[in-house]
Amino acid sequence: MNDLQRHAFKFHRMVHQPSDKLGQLPLPYGERAGVRGFEICRETVTPHPTPLPKGEGADRASLTRVLHYLRAAFVYLLALTALVGTAGAQQRPSQFEIWDLKLGTPADKLPDDFTDYACGTGGGPPSIALTGWKDFRRCRPEPSGLREIYFRYDDELEYWAKANNFSTEMRKYSGTKVFDFPVVLGARFDEQGILAGIRIVSDPRDTSRDREEGYLLRNFLNARYGREGWDCVDLPPEDGETPVFRTFSKHRSKKTLESGATA
Repeated sequence: MNDLQRHAFKFHRMVHQPSDKLGQLPLPYGERAGVRGFEICRETVTPHPTPLPKGEGADRASLTRVLHYLRAAFVYLLALTALVGTAGAQQRPSQFEIWDLKLGTPADKLPDDFTDYACGTGGGPPSIALTGWKDFRRCRPEPSGLREIYFRYDDELEYWAKANNFSTEMRKYSGTKVFDFPVVLGARFDEQGILAGIRIVSDPRDTSRDREEGYLLRNFLNARYGREGWDCVDLPPEDGETPVFRTFSKHRSKKTLESGATA
């Protein structure tokens, strides 16, 4: 091999040595590593599927999207509120009270949502046990001719409140009360089985409220039926009746309501 051939061979090895040593990929003719190759990557940008408007149109489009989201959020809140309200109504049942007994209603039409039916004793403890309103004829008539049935509020709701630890409902549903006063209740029927009167007497056996405040129940009952038009008579104490602390209150009040019933 002459000198010219030796030099040509060495020049050939020098040209290919960077590719072998540095591991660069062969580039097309005329391309240079680190120049156009990286420029091509920077220029490859995926276009937006829906080009955004510019200027005044962009402001309107943005406002439209915001209003759309607000409407959707408002509808969602309404649905959530209705759901919570329905759940709350299902979880917090109501209790039947003496005000659900409408005067002039036949015994077989009255709501049977109470308990411990028995013949009444003029506001005292229960007498003969009954199965419901329809047994009113088993009770001895009073001098007025009416037959009284003693009853209590169902205590199922009280235990429901205790099970759920609802302090307000526990107080509300505990015992048989009217305006938060413990009472003895009686429904009074005529000979045709029509509800002709109700009797509410403060209950001295219940100690959940101070006995000395029992006379205040009168104020609530007067307010319910209107404070005007009452015919009230103060009565003297009978044997065995004494003041509660220093207060003695005994009177009888009557009022004819617009419906013709007597309170």
